[in-house]
Amino acid sequence: MRHSRLIAISLLLLLAIARLLAADISGTWKASFDTQIGQQNYTYQFVVKDATLTGQIQSEMGGTTEIQQGKVEGNKVSFVEIFKFDGNEIHITYTGQITSDDEIKFTRQVAEFATEELVAKRAK
Repeated sequence: MRHSRLIAISLLLLLAIARLLAADISGTWKASFDTQIGQQNYTYQFVVKDATLTGQIQSEMGGTTEIQQGKVEGNKVSFVEIFKFDGNEIHITYTGQITSDDEIKFTRQVAEFATEELVAKRAK
């Protein structure tokens, strides 16, 4: 009986640890989506080490910027883009769900202005 409990507890711990391990989304991802200012085309260069997400974001309007405050926890992703526009910095907060090895569904909060949905696909 004790042996069975020990095995069950061990399995639960392993499952909990597996959930906390960051998914490897390292690489190039692309997204095209509609916004209040028109169609936007983005390229994301993700680098994941442990649960930390770093890399770069490139867009036609904003140029290239570094990922800020990036995290990957299980199948959840979050980071901040600092978009520079007319001398102002606009913080864009991304929260996402990894839905497969090649797709992430994001919600991005553009300061207090707008909330947008997008799907990023791994570049092949």
